[in-house]
Amino acid sequence: MAGGQERVLRRRIKSVQSTKKITKAMELIAASRILKAQQRVAAARPYSERITEVIGNLAAAGAGGDSPLLQTREQVGTVGFIVISGDRGLAGGYNSNVIRLAERALQAEQVRGRRTGLITVGRKAHSYFRFRGYDIDEAFEGFSDAPSYEDARAVARAASERFETGQYDQVRLAYTRFLSIGTQRPVDDTFLPLDRERVGGRERAEGPTADYEFEPNPGEILDRLLPRYAEARLYAALLEGSASFFAAQQRAMKSATDNAEDLITKLSRIMNRARQDSITTEIMEIVGGAEALRQGAGHEDLLVDQRGSSDDLLPDTFATR
Repeated sequence: MAGGQERVLRRRIKSVQSTKKITKAMELIAASRILKAQQRVAAARPYSERITEVIGNLAAAGAGGDSPLLQTREQVGTVGFIVISGDRGLAGGYNSNVIRLAERALQAEQVRGRRTGLITVGRKAHSYFRFRGYDIDEAFEGFSDAPSYEDARAVARAASERFETGQYDQVRLAYTRFLSIGTQRPVDDTFLPLDRERVGGRERAEGPTADYEFEPNPGEILDRLLPRYAEARLYAALLEGSASFFAAQQRAMKSATDNAEDLITKLSRIMNRARQDSITTEIMEIVGGAEALRQGAGHEDLLVDQRGSSDDLLPDTFATR
């Protein structure tokens, strides 16, 4: 191979090495943020468990019959979807998996003759559904990496207000559930109306329970707590989505780093072959030139010998002259 191609390969190797440094840094950053995201999930769990327990006690006291967030509509005409994705890419199939799950559910509802609405969380979901012509009722972005409770409250308020006013007859939540660092699963769960069995404390441990006296009445307290319960559920989904995003990004960046290393090795071998071919070609040219010079010198000696032998054949008279 020519020296020009060797220079091209050298530039490509340097470019891949620069990319490898970036992907390795992103892998390390994602690994550190996974731990923080898991800590946020663990920190939010006691509040969710406690509010569920309190609501269960209120339901056991006979409250919750008239709460609008618990009312199941006999005729479901419009289904609203909350789709939680990331604001950034470079995370493998994290965004595409949850978006495809939500889109299939949307299309299934439309096939059943129902109208659909969309509330997107994350820039990727918003750009995807907007590009494909879906009507987006509200969009939230900019906090998918580290969501706060106030962010969850804003999204939950947007969904619950539309449910209470009748704009949505049902609200479903599509997000990515964090099972472990190596396993994340996109899920489609019913968000509103709230599950009476879950709210009523179906999974509480059996045995003696305390007898509470509520002031004001249990129904009024439950009406105030149910929106908080919905917010806590949405906050948990946002946190799990954040942890899932960083886990997916770590895997994707590790795969990119490994691929960069393989590509560098392959290009280095090609470049070494090109260098060897270039050196071999130069050696052959030198040997060929030396052989040509040697043959040229032998030809001149032959001519000199031929001239000398012809002078010996001249007569003496010519020789004396």
